[in-house]
Amino acid sequence: MPIIQRIKNLVIGKSRNPKDSAIFHKISLIAFFAWVGLGADGLSSSCYGPQEAFLALGSHTYLSIFVALGTVLTIFIISTSYSQIVELFPGGGGGYLVASKLLSPTLGMFSGCALLIDYVLTITVSIASGADALFSLLPMQWHTYRLIFAVAVVAILMLLNMRGVRESVLMLMPIFLIFLVTHIFIIIYAFCRHSSSIGQLAASTSGDLHSTISQIGLWGAIFLVLKAYSMGAGTFTGIEAVSNSLTVLREPKVQTAKHTMRYMAISLSFIVLGLMVAYLFYRVNLQPGRTLNAILFEQATSGWGRAGFIFVLVTLISEATLLFVAAQTGFVGGPAVLANMANDRWFPTRFSTLSDRLVTQNGILIMGGLALAIMVATGGSVKLLVVLYSINVFITFVFSQAGMVRHWWQSRARVRGWLKKILINGLGLILCVFILISMIAMKFHQGGWVTLFITGTLVILAILIKRHYYATAKLLHRLNSLVTVAESAEETLVNTALEAQSREEPDLKAKTAVILVSGFNGIGLHTLFGIIRLFGGVFKNFVFVQVGVVDAGNFKGKTEVGKVEAEAKSDIARYVNFMHKQGFYSEGVFKVGTDVVEEVSGIAPEILARFPNVVFFGGQLIFPKDSLILRFLHNYTVFAMQKKLYREGIPFVILPIRV
Repeated sequence: MPIIQRIKNLVIGKSRNPKDSAIFHKISLIAFFAWVGLGADGLSSSCYGPQEAFLALGSHTYLSIFVALGTVLTIFIISTSYSQIVELFPGGGGGYLVASKLLSPTLGMFSGCALLIDYVLTITVSIASGADALFSLLPMQWHTYRLIFAVAVVAILMLLNMRGVRESVLMLMPIFLIFLVTHIFIIIYAFCRHSSSIGQLAASTSGDLHSTISQIGLWGAIFLVLKAYSMGAGTFTGIEAVSNSLTVLREPKVQTAKHTMRYMAISLSFIVLGLMVAYLFYRVNLQPGRTLNAILFEQATSGWGRAGFIFVLVTLISEATLLFVAAQTGFVGGPAVLANMANDRWFPTRFSTLSDRLVTQNGILIMGGLALAIMVATGGSVKLLVVLYSINVFITFVFSQAGMVRHWWQSRARVRGWLKKILINGLGLILCVFILISMIAMKFHQGGWVTLFITGTLVILAILIKRHYYATAKLLHRLNSLVTVAESAEETLVNTALEAQSREEPDLKAKTAVILVSGFNGIGLHTLFGIIRLFGGVFKNFVFVQVGVVDAGNFKGKTEVGKVEAEAKSDIARYVNFMHKQGFYSEGVFKVGTDVVEEVSGIAPEILARFPNVVFFGGQLIFPKDSLILRFLHNYTVFAMQKKLYREGIPFVILPIRV
């Protein structure tokens, strides 16, 4: 094994077989692990969401009780509405698929672009916030290294996710559990310690409310509470992650997803409400270079001596590292959304391909790369990142809730309990629209315009890519007329073709053309006819090779992977049958895998052993104007295969196909 391959196997792991019947069980997540890998995003938002809401109240801190109760109610409303989305779309897809199917493909694209930026910011804000929590323990002079540290964490998580979702979650699970135990403990401790002060807390809240009304009026007080509520909107981020990542969940996926969201909603609500009340119990005030949580933990454990120092140290380290775990959601959900949009040709199709570890490697790299760029551009400022983050996630929320409301209204005649369902999604829509408008209005000049600009740029890019693929499809239309010609020449059933080849005795020493195809289509037939036209009767045998590519679009279960193999077998059979009718000997070889080049290089020696006089052929589309962008948008696999086979001394001819 080459040294590079050995290093890759050591760092990332050995290749996985997509045809392994147990593979989906091995790499999928049960509800508890999904709570860790996907729910950590929502739970970690308690490290910055409550703080932003609490600080937005200024001196009227006791009004945070109303903000906390409104936040808890919103958490359960949004999680319940997403449970309905999971039931309606058990195959996953989340906000992108919901908007595409229930509103329109274009609005789905808008939702998907917002969701992609949201996931990039999930990675960025989680790691930046985690770095803030960790550096709260260190002297101020060390804070100059915070950005470098955050960048290093992004790179490490990219590497972990190359190994696979399950592996990365298992590695990070102890951190999640330590965070949960320490935060629940400190909240319960704070309530027990101040149980006799609950009446005083209620009186102080009432007094603060009346004081606020007397100062700025009733509507001013309401506006202040709503402002704080919307500024803490980062708390709600992550709830949608489960519906976007159903493909990584254990069967039955819908039940697993609903259990995961239930765990997430209960744990997040308890910690958010508990922390905001604890801030009031200990009269927490912001200090330079410190988070409110760090100040709270130190004040709560001030009488514990060395044990208190150790507890605070462990708690803050777990808080920081949980935020790193929360970045997992971006590395899981982001590539999934990107792959779905690539399958629909909104983005380059290469983003739907899987690596040999069965993860969307290109998606992981692009999400991590963008997160690094934004981290450096913003200097890792959590205050700015939370604004960017919250706006984008609520754009997706609004599209999802609007699509569900429309669906229940249109289905009211045939769906039992539609009124209850539409009320849940309708209430979710109202809350999401309010928060989105509030965030844009209040934070537009403080960074809100940046996220709208980035998302708008991505939308324009997606539209241009879609138009290009549409124009290419029109150019390829004439090639597909060859399929009609070939079909008219077929006189027997396709599924008898592979059986027919065994009844003939080929001349194994005769010249043999091995043709790489990707379906029974105009490109494959054009390549075949080009060989016959250019070489006349030189080739007596024809071997057709097709690799059924397992990408993110069909890697959703054993049935879908089986369909890929069945389609590859059917396509090859049609080529074989067609050549038999022309009087040539023909065979078909089909494989299923994630990398065409690797699969073909594995097949080539077997073909060469049977037919020593072979020449491999592949067709390549030639556009009127070539460019780097075209090479990025289209498959240039034949050049990689030619290079690979040349190194093994196997002749490979590329036939140009002008469009």
